[in-house]
Amino acid sequence: MEGLEIQDIWKRFGEVDVLRGVSFKQEKGEILALLGPSGSGKTTLLEIIAGLADPDQGDCLWNGESLLEVPPHLRNFGLMFQEYVLFPHKNVGENVAFGLKMAGTNREITSTRVEEVLDLVGLSGLEDRDPATLSGGEQQRIALARSLAPEPRLVMLDEPLGALDRSIRERLIGELRDILKSSSQTALYVTHDQEEAFRIADRVVILGNGKTAQIGTPRQIYHQPNSPYIARFLGMNNLLKGEAKPSPKGTVLETDIGTWLVEDPHQGSGVILIRPDQVRVGPEDDKRASSLTGKLVSSSFSSSAIHLNIEINSHQLGFSCSDCGMDIPQTGEPIQISFDPNKALLFIPA
Repeated sequence: MEGLEIQDIWKRFGEVDVLRGVSFKQEKGEILALLGPSGSGKTTLLEIIAGLADPDQGDCLWNGESLLEVPPHLRNFGLMFQEYVLFPHKNVGENVAFGLKMAGTNREITSTRVEEVLDLVGLSGLEDRDPATLSGGEQQRIALARSLAPEPRLVMLDEPLGALDRSIRERLIGELRDILKSSSQTALYVTHDQEEAFRIADRVVILGNGKTAQIGTPRQIYHQPNSPYIARFLGMNNLLKGEAKPSPKGTVLETDIGTWLVEDPHQGSGVILIRPDQVRVGPEDDKRASSLTGKLVSSSFSSSAIHLNIEINSHQLGFSCSDCGMDIPQTGEPIQISFDPNKALLFIPA
């Protein structure tokens, strides 16, 4: 395989196993996001890939060859942190040229490459500027240009947008993907932010409890979370214990708040997820729709949706809808929601 391969990586600090058998593959030219909550082992794994730490067990390979005996400076990997660490005594061009200079690249090639990567990140003509006079977003792109200048086989970005304001992050995430894709750059993007990971990555590796919890495209993971842990991590907390029973028309899903018929075949005990964004308030004319009635506990509004907390048979469930379908009742009053079971329900086997 051409690219990165992580094989059964374990790493312990004291009595704690931070990484517990992590494995995945990344193809050349792919943007892979390493996603997980704080303490899931993301940065530790990044340090092992970069050669800044050794695993207790397992292997890290590039193009099928082990990297464990290769020192960091010979791996030809770029690394960009949340803190840009731009050199204050160097101008923009000198910052971008740093890796090329350390590699002994001649002055003419260095100058040409600096121009190329500054153009790539949209900062042409700023070679002589003091980095301190630039905005946070511009400094972030300078740090990216510095990482890309030596043409690394793999560039690793550790929470690169974490220090920026939300509005700047939202703008830069799309630009960052465009930059990496336009240069066919293999990239490993480390973040705890689901939205960032889903927007930038071709595929996502979610870590949980030191393990590889799920791997897939953003669409696959969102539509088919493989465990309650993944569903909760993605903000989908409407999880009910239930049973799946085959029927001539598909599967009957039984919970203590309702029973529904879905087309996909399932069988056995498990957890039934009600997707929070697949409901409308009030009855639905569609014959395929089902409904639930409960008490409105609270409601709030964001720029994109109305968020509802509804108590149904002692379960407090959360929903969000951009088009709720009707006026929202007052807190404490009855409320009815409707949904298509085939779109809103997911059975996760025990």
